[in-house]
Amino acid sequence: MSDDARTGLGRVGIWTFVYEGQPAGRVRESAAELEELGYGAIWHGEAFGRDTVGQAWLLLSATRRITVASGIANIAFRDPIAMAGATRTLGEAFPGRYLLGLGGHRVDDTVHEVDGYPVPARGRALATMRGYLDAMDAVPAHGPVPDPAPRRVLAALGPRMLALAAERTWGAHPYFVPVEHTARARAIMGPDAFLGVEQAVVLDTDLGRAREVATAHVAGYVAAAAHQRANVRRLGFGDADLTGGPSRRLVDAIVAYGDTEAVCRRVREHLDAGADHVCVQVLSADSAALPEREWRELAPALVAPSPAPDSRQGSGSQASSGAVPPGPAGRVRLRT
Repeated sequence: MSDDARTGLGRVGIWTFVYEGQPAGRVRESAAELEELGYGAIWHGEAFGRDTVGQAWLLLSATRRITVASGIANIAFRDPIAMAGATRTLGEAFPGRYLLGLGGHRVDDTVHEVDGYPVPARGRALATMRGYLDAMDAVPAHGPVPDPAPRRVLAALGPRMLALAAERTWGAHPYFVPVEHTARARAIMGPDAFLGVEQAVVLDTDLGRAREVATAHVAGYVAAAAHQRANVRRLGFGDADLTGGPSRRLVDAIVAYGDTEAVCRRVREHLDAGADHVCVQVLSADSAALPEREWRELAPALVAPSPAPDSRQGSGSQASSGAVPPGPAGRVRLRT
C-alpha cells in the first residue's frame, strides 16, 4: 500500500456514538466543524440510533473533504445485498470519501437484549464474516458503480479475524484495545494492510474524576461484550482485572486520560506500534453530550503543526512531554 493510500484518512480522526442521539441539524453543524478543525475522518458507531447508511449520508452531505467511516456497520442488521447497494451508492455520490467498516459478529451464542429487544445475530465470527464478504461481492450491479469501489475494513481483534481483514479487505479497525494489541495486529497483518485503531480518551486534568469516567466505560464493555473480554484475556489480563469491576491496570491500558499531552502520548504510542490512523473517542460523564470543547482543544495538538517539545511533564500516568514527535521512518506519524 502506498503512503498516499495510508494517509488518505489522515493520521488522526474522531470516533463517536454521540451523533446517534443528536438532531440532524446539530450533526451537520458538528461534522462541518470537525472537518474545519483538520481531523482526517469521522468514524460513527451503530447501535439503535440512526441506521449506519443514513448516518453516513448525513455526515457526507454536511462536509466536503473529510472521510466518513462506519465503525462499524453491524452485519446482523442488514442483508449483504442491502449493504452492497448502499455502499455503491455512497461511493458513487461521494467519491473516495466513504469507508465501510463491518463487524457485529459473535464469539458465542448468547442472546443480548437492548431495552427488551433481542439484538440480531448471524452466527459465529470468522465463517460468518467470510460468508458476508462473499455475498457482498456476488451482488449484481444494475446501477452506477463507483471506480474505485469504497474501501472496506473489518472490526478485527483476534488473530484469525485480523488475518482475514488483511486477506479480504483494506485492513482492520480494532476497538477497545491497548497499544500492545496494535503491535500484535501489525505483526499478524503484515506491512501493507491498513490499521485504524480506536482510542478512548478523557480530557480532564482532575485525574480522579477522569478515572471514574474511564472506569465506567471499561466496565460496560467488560460486563456486556464477550469478544472484548476474550481479547483482553489474550493480552494477559486475567480474572483479577475483570471480576468485580475492571482493574486500574486494565482501565489505564484501554483509556488515556488527563491533559492534552496524555492523549498525544497514547496516540503516538499506537502510531509507533504500527497503526496508520488513530480515531479518538472522547468520553465524558454525560455520554449523550457532544464533546465539542474537547474536540476543539485536542485539534491543535493532534492535527496541526506544533512547536518542539519541552521538558515539562504533564499530569497523570499517561502524560507526555510536549507535542507528539515524529516516529521512525517508514510509518506515518503525527505532524510536529
